[in-house]
Amino acid sequence: MARVNHKRVKQLLNEKRSRITDRQFFTSRILAGHFEDMAMAQTRRYKYNRRIHVAISWSPKSGEVACTNNLSVLINAGHRLVTQNRGRENRYEIVCGLFAHELGHCLYTDFLAGQTYNNYLSREKWYPEPPVYKLPKDTVSERALWEYVRLEPRNNEMLRYVAHHISNVIEDAYIENRILAQFRGTLGNCLEALREQQYESIPTVTELIEKEDDGNCHIFESILQIMLSYVKFGEIKYGDAPLSDERIQVVFKLIHDLDAAIVNPSGKERLKVVNLILVRCWDYIEDFLEISKKRQEEAKASGSTESLAETIAQILQAMAGSSVSGEGSSTPIPEVGAVCVAAGAGKRAQTAAQAEKSESEGSSGSEESEPQTDPESERSSAGISQTENPAEEGAIPGDMEGASGGKQAVSAEEDGRIPYQQTDRVSEGSGGATKHNDAYERERYDHAAEDIERLLDKMAEKAACEQLENERTRELNDVAQSISYGDVHAGVDICVNRISTVDEELVEQYNAISGPLLDISRQLQKSLLQQLKDKQRGGKQTGLMMGRRLDAHALCRNDGKVFYKNALPNEIPQMSVGLLLDESGSMCSCDRCTYARSSAIILYDFCKALHIPVTVYGHSTSGSSVELYSYAEFESIDNDDKYRLMDIAARGSNRDGAALRFVAEQLVKRPEEVKILILVSDGQPAAPGYYGSAAEEDLRGIKQEYRRKGVLFIAAAIGEDKQNIERIYGDSFMDITDLNQLPVKLTAAVKRHMRV
Repeated sequence: MARVNHKRVKQLLNEKRSRITDRQFFTSRILAGHFEDMAMAQTRRYKYNRRIHVAISWSPKSGEVACTNNLSVLINAGHRLVTQNRGRENRYEIVCGLFAHELGHCLYTDFLAGQTYNNYLSREKWYPEPPVYKLPKDTVSERALWEYVRLEPRNNEMLRYVAHHISNVIEDAYIENRILAQFRGTLGNCLEALREQQYESIPTVTELIEKEDDGNCHIFESILQIMLSYVKFGEIKYGDAPLSDERIQVVFKLIHDLDAAIVNPSGKERLKVVNLILVRCWDYIEDFLEISKKRQEEAKASGSTESLAETIAQILQAMAGSSVSGEGSSTPIPEVGAVCVAAGAGKRAQTAAQAEKSESEGSSGSEESEPQTDPESERSSAGISQTENPAEEGAIPGDMEGASGGKQAVSAEEDGRIPYQQTDRVSEGSGGATKHNDAYERERYDHAAEDIERLLDKMAEKAACEQLENERTRELNDVAQSISYGDVHAGVDICVNRISTVDEELVEQYNAISGPLLDISRQLQKSLLQQLKDKQRGGKQTGLMMGRRLDAHALCRNDGKVFYKNALPNEIPQMSVGLLLDESGSMCSCDRCTYARSSAIILYDFCKALHIPVTVYGHSTSGSSVELYSYAEFESIDNDDKYRLMDIAARGSNRDGAALRFVAEQLVKRPEEVKILILVSDGQPAAPGYYGSAAEEDLRGIKQEYRRKGVLFIAAAIGEDKQNIERIYGDSFMDITDLNQLPVKLTAAVKRHMRV
């Protein structure tokens, strides 16, 4: 086979990279793995040991943008929320922000409490406890709520869905606060970029009222939208609406409960606020549910199969800045670090002040007032910084270093970890206080483009390697068809199989078991390297038992080692190695296949470390076809051959002659002086139409033919048919009685030929 054309590889890399579309980039397993590694790297630092799996799709017609089931995160990169941004870097920031949001649900949401809440509500009970009523009307509203629920079963179902959505609105604000506080690097920055885009899309109260007048929105939807705007961003977009507007007033009366909910780590405490909102907003909710029922009935009459829950879901999930409710079955991670602080504390304080002002004016009978804001606050609600010099306001609390907030660069490699330590106590501070920085501006991550460039290069390399491997497999099959196998194998199909792309499972398996095997390889290398260096260097060798020259300085020795010789520098003979593994069904017994796989890993690493070209093949049969499995080739393209060795397994029968001739032909083409073909087998040839003395004669003929061509044979017998294998291969036979010695003996055989 021809050598790898590196110019061709580089050309393919550039071609593949330029052709990678956004859809290919965002839906690639490489990007999903990038997010998984990012989550693991960030969360382990804070002792969160939960592996998050990521799947990214491209579904422009789907209304769902991201969701989680607690074990995995699903992101729709084709959603308009992502694609409305220009440039791959900006789209990457939004997708990463969506991942950060869903990661927050996985880490901080109490899914079990949510399930319990739903079960209690289905039985017409409050969980964890009935709400504490502060207004006279609340008791009346609660009674009306339960009466409505008891009218028909679907009313209970609708109420539970609305409660779940309200809970998700509050949960979104809570988990985003936690992510922004705990992860100030890439995850926090990208989440901020997503939040900025979401805030811009939120309509003003005036626009919501106009939608209501047009019949495109219900007043309860407007209240939820205003509530979401406040809990997530700390401010309300009033537009031209006065503070006395009933929608704004509903949120104002709940503002202190909402503030407490979004910073409380207890999921039960947040559910208490959900109960209060259900009661406080019941008049609006009841009307909303009745309208939803009518809409669903009209849709059903027109032939739609949409359920009532799906109808409500479509309405509520259309809210700007909202997300799909997370599902799961776990509790949140243990509390670590500082208490959660709500994002946008300055804006929240300003909104709370407006609420208090509105309440005082309302209680004193004053006229309706417009929202009074100074020019600086107007700039704030438009998303503009209030301070020209943020450094004057002090640093953000945390453990990050540097005046800029200590941005952490993203790396493709694993960084150092904070080691686990056994401690007796934690330090106690004195005079500490919670601080907020109203002048904080989002610090941009300057290396986002470089990170994407690195991922694009990696994706292009993977695509190019996959194409080259497919081309190599076709070439190997062409070579296999061009070989003359003799009359014995006439009419037998030959198929070469090779994994074009190594998957993560093979990599994980190899990394899990390779450590002890590679230690054996390194020990074998160590014993040989010094001898090879001495032979290449030459020089005076002393302490010899015999020779033609006496060493005058050693005559006093009593052990007779008084001779020396001058060794001329010698070149180490160039060598190539082919390993052919029997993968017949009998190899599954007594762990023979496991030892063969281990031997292949050790021998491959040994040869690669010493720059010895090596190829590894397995062979079996499928019906009348000879199946060859290419695990390692002399010229590597993607450097993943060591992982392919994990695919070695026991399969069908063994038609040794055809496989032996194929690998021998590959060795004959090599330019090295010494060519070794190692055959590992546990029995005689045994395939339909190929067994007994005729098959043995074929193998002996192949051995003699290729020995004349310079190929040295080593037949390692590891089964019960050792005598038969010795009869076939004669002086090339190697008896492996103890399977534990198989890797060492095979590597030792290679070492002996290197000292020739």
